[in-house]
Amino acid sequence: MANPLCHFELMSADPAKCRDFYGALFDWSFDDQTMPGYTLVHTGQEPTGGVFPRPTKSLRPCMNVYFTVMDIDRTLSRVNELGGKILVSKTTIPGTGEFAMFTDPEGIAVGIMQPKH
Repeated sequence: MANPLCHFELMSADPAKCRDFYGALFDWSFDDQTMPGYTLVHTGQEPTGGVFPRPTKSLRPCMNVYFTVMDIDRTLSRVNELGGKILVSKTTIPGTGEFAMFTDPEGIAVGIMQPKH
């Protein structure tokens, strides 16, 4: 079963500067209106992305990636079985689906998303 990259996020210390940089570099456009506090990134094709302020508990700015899964509960169960750690429990995004985040056994953060059926 394929689990393609479906979304990315830039967690930035300065979201405006981040948007300016990637907009100029890749000719991306941005939507600050649809989700207050979260900027949607339009790359011109899939996957889409987002930019948001780095949480104060985060060590540094980074990029998050999300992979599509068909059964988020089963995938999270497998994360635990395989030695990973759940960072963000299954969370519903109205009209979109559900997402969660985990770290692999080395501590690399990864996101998963189950589209709304």
